Amino acid sequence: MSDRILGGVCVALAAFFIWAAMQIQLSFISDPVGPRTFPIIIGVMFGLAGLVILLRPDPEPDWPALGRMIEIGATVVVLVAYAQLLPELGFLIATALAAAFLSWRLGANPIQAVVAGIAISGGIYVVFHLILGLSLARGPFGF
Repeated sequence: MSDRILGGVCVALAAFFIWAAMQIQLSFISDPVGPRTFPIIIGVMFGLAGLVILLRPDPEPDWPALGRMIEIGATVVVLVAYAQLLPELGFLIATALAAAFLSWRLGANPIQAVVAGIAISGGIYVVFHLILGLSLARGPFGF
C-alpha cells in the first residue's frame, strides 16, 4: 500500500510541477523551445515514474531503517537550506557547503568532503560562469 501512496503523491506533484511550469511567462522574443519545455519534460518523466509505482507496486517493499530515514531527512533539510541560502551566500559558498555535506554522507571522510565540495563548486563555477558566461548567484564577496 505504501508504494501506491508514494506513486499517487508523485503523480500529484508532477501535475503541480507541470502546472507551475505552464505559469512561466513567455517573452515575445524567445527561442522555439522556450523556458517551459525543460520543466514540463521533468514533470512528465516524474509523473510517468509515479504511474509505474502506482500501477505496479512492490508486493513487499523494504523501507530503510530509522537511521537511514533520519539521514535522508537531513539531506532534504540541507538541500532546502541550500536553496534558501544561495542568494545570501552566493553560488560558490552555498554550493561548496552543500556539496561537502553530500560528499560526506556518500562516504568521504570530512577532509575529503571539504576538498570535494570546494572542487565541485569551483568546477561548476568555471564551466558555467567563466566559460559559458551564465549568471550565477553572487555572494557577499561579489563572486
